[in-house]
Amino acid sequence: MKRKTYTFIALLLVFSSVQAADYHIGPGQPLSAIADVDWTALQAGDNVYIHWRSTPYREKWVINVQGTAQNPISIIGVNGPNGQQPVIDGENAVTVAGLNFWNEPRGLIKIGGSNIPGDALPQHIIIENLDIRSAYKDYQFINDQGQTETYSNNAAAIYVEKAAHLTIRNCSLSNSGNGLFIGAFNGQTEDILIEKNHIHGNGVVGRIYEHNTYTAAIDITYQFNRFGPLKAGAGGNNLKDRSAGLVVAYNWIEGGNRQLDLVDAEDSENLVNHPSYHKTHVYGNVLIEPDNDGNSQIIHYGGDSGTTADYRKGTLFLYNNTIISQRSGNTTLVRLSTNDETAEVFNNIYYGESAGHTLALIAGNGTFNYQHNWLKTNYSDCHCNPNGTINNLGNQITGTTPDFLDLNGQNYRLTVNAPGINQGMPIPANLSTHIPHSEYQKHQQASPRPNDGSIDIGAYETIDLIFADGFE
Repeated sequence: MKRKTYTFIALLLVFSSVQAADYHIGPGQPLSAIADVDWTALQAGDNVYIHWRSTPYREKWVINVQGTAQNPISIIGVNGPNGQQPVIDGENAVTVAGLNFWNEPRGLIKIGGSNIPGDALPQHIIIENLDIRSAYKDYQFINDQGQTETYSNNAAAIYVEKAAHLTIRNCSLSNSGNGLFIGAFNGQTEDILIEKNHIHGNGVVGRIYEHNTYTAAIDITYQFNRFGPLKAGAGGNNLKDRSAGLVVAYNWIEGGNRQLDLVDAEDSENLVNHPSYHKTHVYGNVLIEPDNDGNSQIIHYGGDSGTTADYRKGTLFLYNNTIISQRSGNTTLVRLSTNDETAEVFNNIYYGESAGHTLALIAGNGTFNYQHNWLKTNYSDCHCNPNGTINNLGNQITGTTPDFLDLNGQNYRLTVNAPGINQGMPIPANLSTHIPHSEYQKHQQASPRPNDGSIDIGAYETIDLIFADGFE
């Protein structure tokens, strides 16, 4: 009997794999346009390949289908002869015929929320290697009724109304209101991976409400992404998030009103009540605060809705980051919204190009526990009289420079004789699933973080090449 069962399962797997299809779009391919794919009929294991061409694809569509963990549905860009990614451009884009979905002015590629395909929870979707741009309020498009519409202020290059087990990888998201927008949808949106993307030049000129990314989900991870400055004149943040179970690891985040704005799930009590809502992990990142660029606070943790009962009221674990301020005036590392928020801060480099006293740790509220950090001599606790508590737990290193390999060239590795070498504290047991094991590589790449038994302070581990053959 067991042998028959195994045979049946094997045949079922073979049959399932046979049903998967590959669709190729572009010059010299079987399909010439994105509209030539039946987006209502994609099945588990299907792959849609969008090949580069010299002109952008000016088409917009909804993805509302379901793959499986073993057989996801993938939309993959195929590079041109010089590595060019296929461009999906929202300006004058035409909605793919045969689709019907709401909130068209909110995005160029939409995930979830449609009448055709029938509404469901999109699952196990991968979007990879596309240059998606220009879902911006100054541009128009043709909707699914054939009418001309204008994008909304908060339009996104990728707009996720709802999804589970979604990966967005190695894409460029630019020139939109939000580069990426993800909604919680009553807690249905979960298990999101955003990795190796270049997200830059988004936001709306003269407004503070649109950002490079704006996300809310259960269990969302940002890793190995390059965040560049927002659109000139836009006042939004670089990475704004309202999630439960947020991990921000090994990213390069440069510019924005704040580099990280980690606030309350203002419209989703499913997230507020989720066990992971009260722990946020930020490690292995390079955070750069340019001069005269928006708010002087680098990280905000807690809430901004005014409903303080919904604020994160938990712990921000901030460790093994390299944080650079290029400001000529004051900089503040962390703003904690209320005294119910705590920051556990260790193994970080916090360096500024101005005098040490211009670099403050907190904005006033909350509990700030710090140890084993490199800090500039004469740093300040606060540019204020704090209402919260600042606990120096010891083993800080102070100096005028951390001894980067090349500060002006943005090579933030330490020299082999730098004071932060081997001076980090071991990662606590309660963070055992978040031990830094990788390093960000310029740009949008990753490499293993070497382990010589003693952890360095900062986002990078320095190895003496004389004694560590095989490491670069």
